[in-house]
Parts: sequence; structure tokens; C-alpha cells
Amino acid sequence: MHTIDTTAPVVVRLTTQIDAPLATVWSVHTDVDDWPAWNTGVDQARLDGPMAVGTSFTWLTHGMTITSTVRELVPGRRIVWDGTVQGIVGIHVWTFERTDDGVVVRTEESWSGDPVDAAADELTTALQTSLQSWLDCLKSRAEQPA
Repeated sequence: MHTIDTTAPVVVRLTTQIDAPLATVWSVHTDVDDWPAWNTGVDQARLDGPMAVGTSFTWLTHGMTITSTVRELVPGRRIVWDGTVQGIVGIHVWTFERTDDGVVVRTEESWSGDPVDAAADELTTALQTSLQSWLDCLKSRAEQPA
């Protein structure tokens, strides 16, 4: 099982509850090409093949073009990807758990590398803000009536 780098200078963990079916939340979250339609932090996104372990996707967020690679995929439960941009090594884990009230979505991400070492506090705040926005946008999109 892949996980974040818990020793990295930047580690952010957030959780939200989404009042929607698990299949809906999973579908919205893993349709990479559609991210710009609902995620205000993503300007462009393209999955380079089927959603599968080893598949890469390229996306533009906060002025950075990132190529990430899927490292773990458990449909409806868990997805992990990683990527490096401007010297920042990011590892991102998402988990999805069905509950009586919908779905609990947990996200955790680590950042390491020289740029992170130089500005860990600032980058922790930036990542926390970005991930909270992502969760808020995912919740909003998944809870929309069909």
C-alpha cells in the first residue's frame, strides 16, 4: 500500500462528509478530464489513458503544470498519485468510505524537496488552502441533483 511521506516537511490531512452516493463521489473525483469544470483550483487536466496504476495525467493548477502518476487504485475506495514540479515532490492519497450519511472523503498529501525545506510554513498553508478548496468543490459537485 502506498502512503504519503510522513517525514516530509509539509504534511496536510483533511476530511469531509459528502451527502451523495459513493459511486457519484468516486466518479466525479476520478474523471480527471472534467476537473476544470468543477474544481476552481484546476485550470486544465488530461488523463493519458485509462484510470489505472501507472497511468499519468497532466494538470495545470496554481500556475504549475504537473504530471502525476497513479500509484495505487482501489475502485470506490482509494487512489494514490505522485508527481514532482519545480523541485517539490508530492504524494497524494485519497480514501472514500461509505457511511449512513453518504461518503467520508479523506485526503492527505506530503511535499518534500529543497523548495519545501526553504518555506515549509508558507507551503503548508498553501497546501491546506488548496486541499480544503478541492474538498469543498468535490462536495458541491457531488451533491448537485442529477
